[in-house]
Amino acid sequence: MNMKKILLSTCLAAALPLGVAQAADVVELNLGHVLATDSHYHVVAEKLAEVAAAKSKGTLKINVFPSGQLGGEVKLIQSARTGAVPLVVTGEPPVENTVKEFGVFSLPYLFPDLQKANHAMQSQFGKHMLGYLDKHGLVGLGWISSLERNIYGVRKVEHPDDMKAMKIRVIQSPGYVKAYEALGAQPTPMAYSEVYLALQTGVIDAGEASPDTMIQDKFAEVSKYYNLVKIHYMPAILLMSKARMDKLSPEHQKILREAADEAVKYGIQYYTDGYAKSLEQIKAMGVQIVSPDISEFREKTAALYPSLLADIPDGEANVKAARAAIE
Repeated sequence: MNMKKILLSTCLAAALPLGVAQAADVVELNLGHVLATDSHYHVVAEKLAEVAAAKSKGTLKINVFPSGQLGGEVKLIQSARTGAVPLVVTGEPPVENTVKEFGVFSLPYLFPDLQKANHAMQSQFGKHMLGYLDKHGLVGLGWISSLERNIYGVRKVEHPDDMKAMKIRVIQSPGYVKAYEALGAQPTPMAYSEVYLALQTGVIDAGEASPDTMIQDKFAEVSKYYNLVKIHYMPAILLMSKARMDKLSPEHQKILREAADEAVKYGIQYYTDGYAKSLEQIKAMGVQIVSPDISEFREKTAALYPSLLADIPDGEANVKAARAAIE
């Protein structure tokens, strides 16, 4: 009887550390982004979490916080650099504050269409651009779909002259601001959360956004026109804190990168499939879709390149590489 008790106690003692060890082996990582749960940012984040959990047999858990719960994009990027927020899905322009080379993506008409923009970002050129993150405490896990930026609001835009004195809220990146100034508009700084009311009350005439955000953030409710000027194709990116990546086991690092590759592909397809659907939804809400000849817009903004490139490290070389990637 005593021998049985000893054996039982030995078995329990052996089992307890194993259970504790298994619990301790679960690594949890928080991921933040600023868009709604029906956005392709969120779709990418959820797919990343799903694949990472499956591949790691539950030992790598990613908790997703949408809609700016962990802060705005600038704060999220800085938090990733310090390791406070391990994972971030963000648009590229706020990253320019840290990675100056990314300024090339804010040049007007860098890419001719959505398909070619995504092709370039998934090519060797895109991988090359991710390399600039390394010296800033960040790891680029992949470029998710670029977002086609168009003008929405109360004014119809068929020619650059239609933009004269237009008060428009744009992303506060030099490439965006200068492009709209060159087209005669008055770029107006404003927090994104204030845009809906500002447009509704006439404080601004317009904003610029992709078709999906017209629906997700309800701008279609306060717009008469959605003008397909296609001035910018804004890449979005899945970032990770280098400090937090370095703390992961080699196996977890491998799993996370594989999960990111799957999530990126899934997100690109999701955004591409939803593009036409979003335009139809915009139209159904009574907004007129305007398709101008963009050649005049391209010509008027082309002269900006020398001055903008002067402030972008490796800018000229990377523009050539971007253009070569779509040929």
